Amino acid sequence: MIIWQADFYRHLSQENEQNTTWNLIICDQQGVMIYQSSCQQSQANSQWLINELDSLVKQYSPDQIQVFRPQCLSLFQLVGKALGIKIEGTRRTPKLKQILQETYPNSLKLEQLPPQAIPETLWGDKWRFATFKAGDCFDYFSDRPIPIKDLSQEFNPINLGIASDINIPGVIIYGGKKSMYLSRWLADNQPFSLNYIPTEVGKSGGLILESGLVDRWVFLTFEDTDMANSAKRYEQQKESSQGLHFLLIQPDDSGMTQTAIWLLKEEKI
Repeated sequence: MIIWQADFYRHLSQENEQNTTWNLIICDQQGVMIYQSSCQQSQANSQWLINELDSLVKQYSPDQIQVFRPQCLSLFQLVGKALGIKIEGTRRTPKLKQILQETYPNSLKLEQLPPQAIPETLWGDKWRFATFKAGDCFDYFSDRPIPIKDLSQEFNPINLGIASDINIPGVIIYGGKKSMYLSRWLADNQPFSLNYIPTEVGKSGGLILESGLVDRWVFLTFEDTDMANSAKRYEQQKESSQGLHFLLIQPDDSGMTQTAIWLLKEEKI
């Protein structure tokens, strides 16, 4: 499968700071540059993109184009419809972001609204922090009959070079009768990472779920010293695991069945 990562966004011209240009950058999943072009702001629309990509698509026949920026996703969706290409909105475009970091370092920070509360009707019975050994977690979850799975081979600890004895941290939600409802809601919102944010160091805080392209949710909150210490340890373990962590939904704490599993990875760029 041929997958491209693409961005189309406005930047100040290096020659003239009063002049705003829109730059199109396309690379493959290995970071090899496929195409670059630019236009004036007055030309920046879906038809310009279609004209630029038409011959390129006919030459290389990509199966999918991944886009991380909400501001240009709708434009690429029109391109995809016109040229018959699947367009995926995803934060996980690491090679493209590396190129942009070198070329337009100030363009990667996306505007985000304050975190929203997860609907109370979805919430489960209880939750806890947990860990799996890196050498066990991927195969364990892959072999289980779990209805909803997001286990990218890209995040297999072996492929990331993570030692088998490293702890992969995560959160387990015991959802009871709401397990499937919560899991489906999460799947629709595309979990990206789950991060601890302290409100008072060592005493209280919460877990913020990053999802979709720019969405954020207040996933859990607590006012408990032991839980705050566990949350701090959770973040420290993420540093050892290259940001790899998991979110597991189970009906109960028997360990017999799981409803959903996501392998997540925090992104520094």
